[in-house]
Amino acid sequence: MLILPTEDARLEPYRLTGTPLQPRAPRIPLTRTAFAAAHVVSDPLRERSPWDGRPAVDWDATLAFRTQLWDQGLHLAEAMDTAQRGMGVDWATALELIQRTMVAAKTHPMRPRVACGAGTDHVALGDLTGADAIAAAYQTQAEAIEAAGGQLILMASRAFTAIGAGPDVYRTVYRRLIDGAAEPVILHWLGDMFDPMLAGYWGSADVAKASDFVLSLIEENPGKVDGIKISLLDQAHEESFRARLPAGVRLYTGDDFNYAPLIEGDSTHHSHALLGIFAAIAPAASQALEALAMGDSATYHRLLAPTVPLSREIFRAPTRFYKAGIAFLAWLNGHQRHFIMPAGFQSSRDITHYATVFRLADVAGLLARPDLAEARMAQLLALHGVEQR
Repeated sequence: MLILPTEDARLEPYRLTGTPLQPRAPRIPLTRTAFAAAHVVSDPLRERSPWDGRPAVDWDATLAFRTQLWDQGLHLAEAMDTAQRGMGVDWATALELIQRTMVAAKTHPMRPRVACGAGTDHVALGDLTGADAIAAAYQTQAEAIEAAGGQLILMASRAFTAIGAGPDVYRTVYRRLIDGAAEPVILHWLGDMFDPMLAGYWGSADVAKASDFVLSLIEENPGKVDGIKISLLDQAHEESFRARLPAGVRLYTGDDFNYAPLIEGDSTHHSHALLGIFAAIAPAASQALEALAMGDSATYHRLLAPTVPLSREIFRAPTRFYKAGIAFLAWLNGHQRHFIMPAGFQSSRDITHYATVFRLADVAGLLARPDLAEARMAQLLALHGVEQR
């Protein structure tokens, strides 16, 4: 039993009660494509100047975390915002991550798909002053990803909003990237709740106008667009948007609040998944998707329902700090030896938040090794002055 803090600044006892889900491979092919966006495991013994320097990465632990996602039938979204792109992880580190991941993926028996984030973050914003410069920056990363064998995710770039780009600039850049890609790309619409610097993406603060624009962009060459990942945390918008997509173009939900009904869908449309939360809830996600493929909606919802409060807590405002919750659960579950993140990002959330995540993960059956999780939670509590009796 642990003594945990509460939201109203009290301390109360908590005893683990959940039954851990056992990770396993799906027994049948899944009917939804599911990418889990994974984090990077730091190497704190080699870390120097964590706020200013290139992060030190524990490559063995980082790749082992990805392997256990693949073992459960999930695909991987690599070097995305979950991996702290632009928030502690630079492009040089991201590229090494992509290259190492692709080598591992090619030998994995599940033959997982790996889609990798291409952006502009290796060039200072002040040097990205127009369409040609932004496109050239994207192309540098895209070529490196394709050389490694990864599929492209064209990440939302702060460069557009920094110069107040209008639709013409977006169209010029994205046409060049989409049409020139070796394989169909995944577009990426990340809302300002995930990154405040992306407010007004696609050239308009009006979501309806932005939607019309990006749909027109896709319709110009739908054969070169695998899908679009939308992270606006707006279920009604996503449902309306996906109904307007050209045939064969997927909607990958990035809605970490409403993923369960969006992935299940209705009688005509459904979303696929490209979610950071799937890295944290992999056993529940994999087994729920298996149930959905078997036509067992009741089991699908039984498995995912308790993960939704957990996800809403991890992704609560300020949403951009969600990566800390993903790494925290990886530590509790023994996927890494420590709770240290690039740039010290673990300090972005408070101890009460971590206590709430601990409780909710237990209820959802997502503390794989309860004794280890309890011992590590006690360590974190002690560091925050909450001694156990």
